[in-house]
Amino acid sequence: MPKIPEDELRKLALKMRLYGLLANWSEVASEPWLPKLLEMERDERARRSHEYRLRNAKIGAFKDRSEFDWKHPSKVDRLQIDELFTLDFIGEGTNVVFVGPNGIGKTMLARNLAYEAVSRGVSTRYTSASDMLAALGGLTGSMLTQRLRRYTKATLLVVDELGYLRYDNHLADLLYEVISRRYDAEASTVITTNKPFSEWNQVFEGAACVSTMVDRLCHRIELVQLEGKSYRAKEAASLARKKRASRRKRAPSRTKTRSSK
Repeated sequence: MPKIPEDELRKLALKMRLYGLLANWSEVASEPWLPKLLEMERDERARRSHEYRLRNAKIGAFKDRSEFDWKHPSKVDRLQIDELFTLDFIGEGTNVVFVGPNGIGKTMLARNLAYEAVSRGVSTRYTSASDMLAALGGLTGSMLTQRLRRYTKATLLVVDELGYLRYDNHLADLLYEVISRRYDAEASTVITTNKPFSEWNQVFEGAACVSTMVDRLCHRIELVQLEGKSYRAKEAASLARKKRASRRKRAPSRTKTRSSK
């Protein structure tokens, strides 16, 4: 292991705010155990920080992106999606909207994006649209303001499954408030939806804010379109075939034999 210069060790101790160690630096600077101690402390803090960010992000269980079946969708731009995982869109304040039918892999990709962001130290929040709006819907005043920060303060917000349920005007206004505040802060929002923007008025029927909300989302946007049949339906059909084959193998022979007289 190459020797770490003393000034680098001191900077590392200062970054970790090890003030007791720094106050006695002249006594410990030449000790052979110091570099290893600082490295252990740095690595443990990084591990705990990652775990804390991951808990706060509330991503939940998900399959790794390496398991995504790129051959299943009839339409998918792999280069576009691979580029998203560089996370450059976050620095640019660009929104990402995954549009496609149910079961095509939108949630899997969105959760992997959220995890990648957490792994790189980006404050991230994952939520379904229904959970977020349910959490905001019954609040007013300071309680609403405080809860809104949960979804507006994060550098990256991932809102999953927008379009699967219908919402009243009040909830439409709350979603608009989240999108609007994040737009003003140039903070990136990732949304998965099964409906094109032209059909969002069916999700928020009669809500006056829909066109403005879509306009703000689309000002800086990476639109990811996926097409094809549900992967879950494909897996279910495959499992059913395997079960039928297994049952046929286990079934006793139905060949009738005649007993001799």
